[in-house]
Amino acid sequence: MENPEENQVEPSDSSVGESVGQAEGPRDPSEPGTPEPAGERRGFIKFLCAFIGTLISAVPFGAGVWSYLDPLAKRNKGGGGGDGFVRVASLDAIPADGTPAKFSIVADKVDAWNRFSNVSIGAVYLRLVDGMPSALHTVCPHLGCFVDYRPGKKDFFCPCHNSNFKLDGSIVEGVSPRAMDGLRIEVRNKTEVWVKFQNFQPGHSHKVPVS
Repeated sequence: MENPEENQVEPSDSSVGESVGQAEGPRDPSEPGTPEPAGERRGFIKFLCAFIGTLISAVPFGAGVWSYLDPLAKRNKGGGGGDGFVRVASLDAIPADGTPAKFSIVADKVDAWNRFSNVSIGAVYLRLVDGMPSALHTVCPHLGCFVDYRPGKKDFFCPCHNSNFKLDGSIVEGVSPRAMDGLRIEVRNKTEVWVKFQNFQPGHSHKVPVS
């Protein structure tokens, strides 16, 4: 008589695996080893490309803004004492008898992109009047020629068009439309002569500063 237990067929390993696999639910994407969805990868790549593009565009834009503002910043620094005055000489360097003496104006020269330190930007005549210094620009107000001091006649003379001026700068005769240009002056620290140096447009009957 056959044993019923011997006639029972044991399930194979493959069938067990298939049944187990069918019983498992969908895998959690957060679990290790789970492939990242394609949509999320594409979204991340788009974001990364947009960020890099924005960064590349921002760098030259920022450089352009700085290059525009930088010359303005340098122009505002200026030379001399920061208020337009430049130290020219000491009081004892000016002749005590009232004779004019010519002095170079040395300061920082600034253009749109460059800054040059301690260069000559012009000249002035200094003379003592009752012990106090006064300053006259060396450029003729007619067409911008340089005015000479004539010790023999004790006057100023423009060799270009024969205008001559008194020691105080007032015109004696000639084609100059105005007197020599006077400049503001200050004595600082008791002995330092500071001049607010600026140029003026020639050909006008009154002083027009060069911007």
